Amino acid sequence: MNGDLRALFDPRAVVVVGASDDPLKWGHWIAVRALRGAGRRTVHLVNRRGGAVLGQPAHRSLRDLPEPVELAVLAVPAAALEASVDDALAAGARAIVAISGSERDGDAGGARDAALAARVRAAGARLLGPNCLGVFDAGAELELVSNDLPPGSIGLVSQSGNLALEIAGRAAAVGLGLSRFASLGNQADLEAAELVRALVAHEPTRLIALYLEDFGDGRALCTAAAQAGKPVLLLAPEHSEASARAARSHTGALASDGMTVAAACRAAGIERVRTPLELVDLAEALLALPRPRGRRVAVLADGGGHAGLAAGLAHAAGLAVPELSTGLVARLRADLPAAAAAANPIDMAGGGEQDVSCFGRLIGTLLGSDEVDAVLLSGYFGGYGEYSEAARATELAATDAMLEAVRRSGRPLVVHSMQPPSRPLAMLRAGGVPVHDAIERPVAVLARLAGLQPPRGVPALPAPATPVRERGYVAARALLAAGGVPFVPGAVVAGAEEAVRAAGSLGYPVVLKALGRQHKSDAGGVVVGIGNADELRAAAADLHARLSPPALSVERMAPLAEGMELIVGARWEHRFGPLVLVGLGGIHAETLHDVQVALAPVDAGTAEELLRGLRGAPLLSGARGRPAVDVAACADAVAALSRVAAAHPELAELEVNPLLALPTGALALDARVV
Repeated sequence: MNGDLRALFDPRAVVVVGASDDPLKWGHWIAVRALRGAGRRTVHLVNRRGGAVLGQPAHRSLRDLPEPVELAVLAVPAAALEASVDDALAAGARAIVAISGSERDGDAGGARDAALAARVRAAGARLLGPNCLGVFDAGAELELVSNDLPPGSIGLVSQSGNLALEIAGRAAAVGLGLSRFASLGNQADLEAAELVRALVAHEPTRLIALYLEDFGDGRALCTAAAQAGKPVLLLAPEHSEASARAARSHTGALASDGMTVAAACRAAGIERVRTPLELVDLAEALLALPRPRGRRVAVLADGGGHAGLAAGLAHAAGLAVPELSTGLVARLRADLPAAAAAANPIDMAGGGEQDVSCFGRLIGTLLGSDEVDAVLLSGYFGGYGEYSEAARATELAATDAMLEAVRRSGRPLVVHSMQPPSRPLAMLRAGGVPVHDAIERPVAVLARLAGLQPPRGVPALPAPATPVRERGYVAARALLAAGGVPFVPGAVVAGAEEAVRAAGSLGYPVVLKALGRQHKSDAGGVVVGIGNADELRAAAADLHARLSPPALSVERMAPLAEGMELIVGARWEHRFGPLVLVGLGGIHAETLHDVQVALAPVDAGTAEELLRGLRGAPLLSGARGRPAVDVAACADAVAALSRVAAAHPELAELEVNPLLALPTGALALDARVV
């Protein structure tokens, strides 16, 4: 870690500016916790009235400090923020945590924030915030935050203070905690990517959790996450699709914010979650459970209702609830009442009430078999001890047996219990078995674990090519053809007779296009199936009369009936750089909305993965007697377009629609640049 971030997370001397005895002020909350680390570092307090704060001498200003400090925490009014930053830099601060917001509307960084960050960086220091909750490092005994945080192994970076506190509270409730926490605030200087890199290098951090509203340099963040070697979880709100509505190509409209973030997560191996509860559930599972080897789940419940619900939810989540073999069923029946259902889901039919110890044996039998990859226990377990001392002792023994079965098998067990916290449930959780109070939660956890994929990888960007100055179809076609995208043969002509001469060389039938319009087919600017010179003259006259195009393109007619239309496009996204999109195309592209998105550039292998990930992918392999199309050729075209887009950051959007996928090869029939 560089010296600046060491100064942020483990400073030798810290000062709290705005320290206060008032229990309702930020300066009080932070000063109280700062003093807890006084045995590890020097802690100075600054209050403009001087005197004593929390029983410690308080300096009137940063200029009165007797020694340089590495870290300054500024809990001052907004009007005093800029002057306090300057004073902190003069006092030697290498890192500054700005709790205060600056004087402007909203929370997003603006010109004042940018100027503040520039002053800090020019002094060789770093700024966290402004408008943040503080910083925490459990191992360094650094608590410069408003609330107590539980220590643990999760590194948390959050733009929301309240969400960070909720995540920390939910983590504490299941025995987890934070190794480090940094509140980003406005990200005027320090961004998420740098903090993730610091957490990657921080050995006590075993899992990284992020809440982000603004990704900053999203591509750098993805690169850091892809190289982390430890799980990275992201909680992020869905943003408005206003940018998609304003897009000037199908690609721009189809590559929504949600799809963009999903593509970034897939490249980086980041697991995206929707709520703080889901984040903590998944974090607990990733930190405690072995990975399932597949999607086969055995459902064991001490009641038919929970058994049926769990099995149905598992199926809906993409898990398999396989019927068990007759041999395994026979072994299970040895520990079940005669009325029990044992084929999977397994309804114990009151077997737990008759003999609580059977839970340990049944879990051991299931986890020890080769027929399932994980076990989900649902129902009353954890509450049998209320009936008698003997039942309590037996339930604890069964808990030990279940934990031993997990250790022995290396397969995950997750538990849903309708019971309040109890000693058996606490033992399970302490032994690495997550316990949930709602049946959908363990099902979701198992589905996520079974679906984990390695990072696709964040592709490197090429050096920028010479910028494209011309726009329009002709320039787009030339650019993409030079980059390796195959087009139908064609020629640009001024009028009908020139079109006839070109068609004579190309061969009939031909297509005639009116140039100068974005969506030519929507305006009736494309005439297909022209079979001879007279038809071509008539078509040219009609287009000139209706649309007055500056030029025409005459092209050999592609064998449309033999192929399938795709859309292939790319756009530059302000956070993540170039993206590539593939989908079912032609005039139905936005209607069907069957698309896949990835960070660009992509190679042919990734492009083929995208194509085969479409809902309509079975059509590529042939349907209703139609031959399969050349997916490899389509993938080559996708990869070529993505390389062109990545080399031209001046192009907001770049698109081929349609790309005609044929049994032998692929042909681009139209192109557009924005």
